[in-house]
Amino acid sequence: MRISHLAAVSVAVLSVAATAQAAPYKAPLAADGHPDLQGNWTTATITPVTRDPKLGTRNVLTKEEADKIEKATQDQIARADAPTPPEATVKDLKNADCGADGISGFNCGYNQGWKDPGTKLITINGEKRASILTSPANGQFPPRVNAAAANPQAQRARMAGRTDNPEGFSLGERCILSFGSSAGPPMLPLMYNNTYQIVQTKDEVAIDVEMVHDIRHIRLNAQHGPSNVKLWMGDSTGHWEGDTLVVETINMRPEQGLRGGGSPGQKVTERFRRISPDSLSYQFTVEDPAFAQPYSGEVQMRQTKGQVYEYACHEGNYALTGMLAGARAEEKQAATGGAKSGGE
Repeated sequence: MRISHLAAVSVAVLSVAATAQAAPYKAPLAADGHPDLQGNWTTATITPVTRDPKLGTRNVLTKEEADKIEKATQDQIARADAPTPPEATVKDLKNADCGADGISGFNCGYNQGWKDPGTKLITINGEKRASILTSPANGQFPPRVNAAAANPQAQRARMAGRTDNPEGFSLGERCILSFGSSAGPPMLPLMYNNTYQIVQTKDEVAIDVEMVHDIRHIRLNAQHGPSNVKLWMGDSTGHWEGDTLVVETINMRPEQGLRGGGSPGQKVTERFRRISPDSLSYQFTVEDPAFAQPYSGEVQMRQTKGQVYEYACHEGNYALTGMLAGARAEEKQAATGGAKSGGE
C-alpha cells in the first residue's frame, strides 16, 4: 500500500510539473494593470529586412543554413577585429573591405569598431527567420506606384548627390532623425545603436531611441491630431488589446517614409507583446499608397542591460561644413568660367 501511495504521489507531482511547464507565459503587470513593457531592449540582428530571393516564400531557415550564416558573421567580425599590422597603409586594409560588407575598410564610411549589428538571426517560436518582412510572402517590398507624381515633396527629399545645401543631405546626416528607419515607425535594426528604452504610464508609452536622440510619444486611448499637422515619427496613438499594445501612426512627414514611401495617406500599425522575461514581439504593418499593397514584418526585441547613451550627433563634426565649402568653391569656379579658385 505504501509503495502504491508513493507512486500515486509521484504521478501527481509529475502531472503538476508538466502542467506548469506547458502554462503560457504571463507578463508582469505595470501600475496601470497592463503588461509591463518597460526596460531597455535591443533589435540588433543579422536577419535582413528583405529575404534572399533564392528562398522564395520560405522564411524559416534550416538549422544548417542558420548555423552557416551566423558562423560567417562571427568569422567576418573576427577578421575585422584582428590587429592591423603597424606597417600597413590605408590601401592595405582589406580585412573588412567594402566588398565584404559594403561599408568598412579603405575608402568606406565605417570600420568594425563603429558597428554593432549583432551576431544572431531573429528567432521566433524557435525558428530562425530569413527576413524581417513576412508579407508579401516573398519577403520583398511590394512594387511602387507612381510615387513621384503622388508625393513630389518626398521625391525631392530623396534626390541623391545634393551636397550644395544642408537640405540636400539625408535626415540622418543632418541629425534631424535617426538613420534608416531606426526610430520608425516601423522601428528597424541598423548596423549600430539598436537600443530602445521603453517607459510606460497609464496615459502614454514613450520610446527613447538610441540612434540620433529620437523619442517617440505614444498617447494611449487618444484621438489623432489634424491631418494638416505632419510630425517627425508621425502622430501615434495606442490602445491595449489583451496583452498586446496596438499603436496606430498617421500624419508622418513625407520626407520620412521607409524605402522612399511617405505618402500623405500612410498608416503604420505596430503590435508590442511581451513573450518571455527577456523578449518582446514587435510586429508592424505599413499601408502606404506609394506601394501597390501593404507590407508587414516582425522583429524580436531582446532585453539588454546596456543603457541608452546620449547621441551627440553633430558634436565635432567638420565634414558637413567641409562639403558645403566644397560646393561654394565649385560655384565660384563655375562663375569664373572654369578657372580654379585661389588664383591657380
